[in-house]
Amino acid sequence: MNSAHAAGMILVVNAGSSSLKLRVLDAHDQVVEQADLPAIAGASDLEAVRGLLARHPGIRAIGHRMVHGGPEFQTSTLITGDLLERLRAVSDLAPLHNPSALAGLDAMIEGAPGLPNVVCFDTAFHASLPAAAATYAIPRQWTEAWGIRRYGFHGLNHSYLARRVPELLGRPSEGLRLVSCHLGAGASLAAILDGHSIDTTMGFTPLEGLVMATRSGSLDPGILIHMQRHHGLSVDELERVLDEESGLRGLSGSSGDMRAVERAVDEGDPLAALAFEVYVHRLAGAIAAMAASLGGVDAIAFTGGVGEGSARVRHAAAARLAFLGVTIDEATNERAGDEDGVLSPEGAAVPVLLVHAREDLEIAREVRRTLAP
Repeated sequence: MNSAHAAGMILVVNAGSSSLKLRVLDAHDQVVEQADLPAIAGASDLEAVRGLLARHPGIRAIGHRMVHGGPEFQTSTLITGDLLERLRAVSDLAPLHNPSALAGLDAMIEGAPGLPNVVCFDTAFHASLPAAAATYAIPRQWTEAWGIRRYGFHGLNHSYLARRVPELLGRPSEGLRLVSCHLGAGASLAAILDGHSIDTTMGFTPLEGLVMATRSGSLDPGILIHMQRHHGLSVDELERVLDEESGLRGLSGSSGDMRAVERAVDEGDPLAALAFEVYVHRLAGAIAAMAASLGGVDAIAFTGGVGEGSARVRHAAAARLAFLGVTIDEATNERAGDEDGVLSPEGAAVPVLLVHAREDLEIAREVRRTLAP
């Protein structure tokens, strides 16, 4: 692959279960067009993609976000030959995400057959996890023969924060102990040392870890055995409940949207108040656990829809972490908006930052790296 592909415009494709986010980035990583479409469903959607490609003949490659790469894919990969079928084989590891990404990939291959497609995996950033963090306490056959391990997710955004936070702090990534908090509909933390992931909260699938919008996060596995044995829930029913009816939605009984939960808290809804408290309790405890993995913490960064949009969540988490030297300036926190920046007072022992998620930049960077000669 020649350098023209690496230097030209990049189309970034982020396919969700119900949407298709497209971003065209020029050679300087400036967004020149963006479109948020319904998920690829038919010929009309494909025509919209072709129209975008026609408007930007300078596009030289397409980069795709894929949540789970399984045990085989640990770095961004150019799609050639049978790789597409090998990707389909790991699709059920992230049933809410990978099928949509594959649909987007199929659409781009059909809509622009002459352009290279690079798949960028959220799991790849966590391939550096040490064995102590990646290994579950289960029989060796499960890990060695069946590939059961902690994979971790949201790696594209955690990787972006690993570069962006040192820029904002004016210090190198070497030696920086960073806890990256990606809080959105899905949520995960990463313990980042010297720019590399050494621990994370999500595991074999995106179900483990923090309380999320509709996902349960970590729970006693004995609960699943109990529900199957005594209440007759099938595997499919358990998967649906844990993926779609738990988390904030299950706790509040109404919504998985943190904005709606906070409004209900202000209106005196006790279930919403409980949902918020459980969310923050688990979040603060997990941040402290990431700090323990790092042997201390030099910075904490919030990102994602909740991390960027909820001053209340940031305040509540920071208040519970004061014993680590975490402080936040309330006025700065409340008015934080469109700009990345430090939310703590000058000279704080552990600065708290807000960083807007830019997976598109990380995907474009990975595409150029993968296609470079």
